Amino acid sequence: MTGPRRRVLVLRALGLGDLLAGVPALRGLRRAFPGDHVVLALPPALREAALATGTVDEILPAEAPGRGVPALTHWTGPPPDLAVDLHGNGPASRDALAALRPRRLLAFADGTPVWRADEHERQRWCRFLVAHGIPADPDDLRLPLPGTPSPVPGGVVVHPGAESVARRWPAGRYAAVVAHLRAAGHHVVLTGGPGEDALVAEVADRAGVPPWDLLPGGLPFARLAALVAHAALLISGDTGLAHLAAAYGTPSVTLFGPVPPQLWGPPPLHRHIALYKPGPPGDPHGDTPDPCLLRIGPDDVVLAARSLLPAPPATRTAPREPASGTRTRS
Repeated sequence: MTGPRRRVLVLRALGLGDLLAGVPALRGLRRAFPGDHVVLALPPALREAALATGTVDEILPAEAPGRGVPALTHWTGPPPDLAVDLHGNGPASRDALAALRPRRLLAFADGTPVWRADEHERQRWCRFLVAHGIPADPDDLRLPLPGTPSPVPGGVVVHPGAESVARRWPAGRYAAVVAHLRAAGHHVVLTGGPGEDALVAEVADRAGVPPWDLLPGGLPFARLAALVAHAALLISGDTGLAHLAAAYGTPSVTLFGPVPPQLWGPPPLHRHIALYKPGPPGDPHGDTPDPCLLRIGPDDVVLAARSLLPAPPATRTAPREPASGTRTRS
């Protein structure tokens, strides 16, 4: 008889983009410990997304205000056999794991390897694991296509929101891009996260987007993943959706500022265009739009989008409004 599976606890209690940027490292851990029970501590709202990566067996709900370190005292059972801090480089995240008295603990805060501030997020965590004898490939970020059908297959998805105002391009500029693409014959849909309904409505009003092409309010992950995976193009700021497009190989135009794409951008592939106007470092969590981001104009985005989109049909029939009670066409 075989004994009980060892338990590996990984802390990465951040946002969707952070989770997806950590997939190569999580995949390295999964391959290194194929028979073990891997538990990922992260916000409960990301449970479905985390399980969709195929890298973890269980979710430990863990959330803290802002981007702080959550307490893990609700861990049950014996101490983890291995605890891995993929959350940050400070003692707070390391100590939250150390309080569980794991048999082995891996953390940047212990000085192996040395933290580099100029390193891309995917590269950083893979280098961290490699330093501890766990192979991990920063390019191993792709996810299998979701089984859920897309609500708008082949559409151009525009996501004007962002977690912080510093990374939020003005609504009027998004509207100018949307209006141009619609005039060229492309089917454009607008998405928004929780609390972004007013922003989505503002862009729609300015660009003339009909209500059935709006998907505000925060879609369930399965539907959101299908929408992005089967889109013709995603246009967004530096958000979780941009990482989702990279994970599914969906063409994307991502607007960066204040954080440069060298630290958080998509893989350097033709289908992913990262727009960035270099300038002084800014605050990624600031409450005003970053000056570097504001240096990107609508013409920059339209040019990038048109380089990735196929030519629209010569004639396009105006979409019919769906039956009452629905927002999108199937």
